[in-house]
Amino acid sequence: MPATSLLELDGLRHEYSDTGGAGDGRAPLLFLHEGLGSVGLWRGFPERVAAATGRRAVAYSRLGHGRSDPPRGPRGTDFMATEATTTVPALCAALGLDRPVLVGHSDGATIALLAAASMPVGGVVVLAPHVLVEPFALAEIRAARDSFDAGDLRTRMARHHDDPDTAFRGWSDMWLAEEFTSWDVRGTLPGITAPVLAVQGDDDPYGSAVHVRAVAERASGPVTLTELSCGHEPHLERPDETTAAVTTFLSGLP
Repeated sequence: MPATSLLELDGLRHEYSDTGGAGDGRAPLLFLHEGLGSVGLWRGFPERVAAATGRRAVAYSRLGHGRSDPPRGPRGTDFMATEATTTVPALCAALGLDRPVLVGHSDGATIALLAAASMPVGGVVVLAPHVLVEPFALAEIRAARDSFDAGDLRTRMARHHDDPDTAFRGWSDMWLAEEFTSWDVRGTLPGITAPVLAVQGDDDPYGSAVHVRAVAERASGPVTLTELSCGHEPHLERPDETTAAVTTFLSGLP
């Protein structure tokens, strides 16, 4: 587990880790976790990328996740867009992350894409992003809800989150809301002008290649697609290949 600190934004504390880089002018990295994730649940990936590239790497836990404070109220279906346009730029300003490279996984990848469309960034790395709703992914989320309610998922989440109920319900309630079935952010993608690396597993139960292909087709900047033989967590299931892909991508940035 990385050492973490707490940063107050708008009166609420956000857990974050900060692995210092060489300070040689290259863009720092900001890691945005998945729907049930946190700083700790990256399981060392930010530190591995920092070590491989020499860049500063910051990861943070969204409100209600990890050791961060709970949010002030329930999340709406516009949660990811709100996070991208408010928390991400505020955190970058507070920590001195100038034109960062955003590295996101799953919901965090979507937030990274939305942020990159609205603020200056040096690049974007997205692992298993979502840009629309696929019915089979909702079936997986319903299965996760059953495991949380009647299985051992809540117990396992309690090891990593101060409030596992808030973390889980904030994710599942949003994705399974009736009004969320028409959610689609593909229209925002042309606003992305920075280079993008999009990584997708070929056996991902939460999303098909339609998401990364949409990024490649619609983003205004150059997009590199990488498909790996894995499920929803390329950085954990194929750590060497994923780290190599990210490192190569970063080495080619201006």
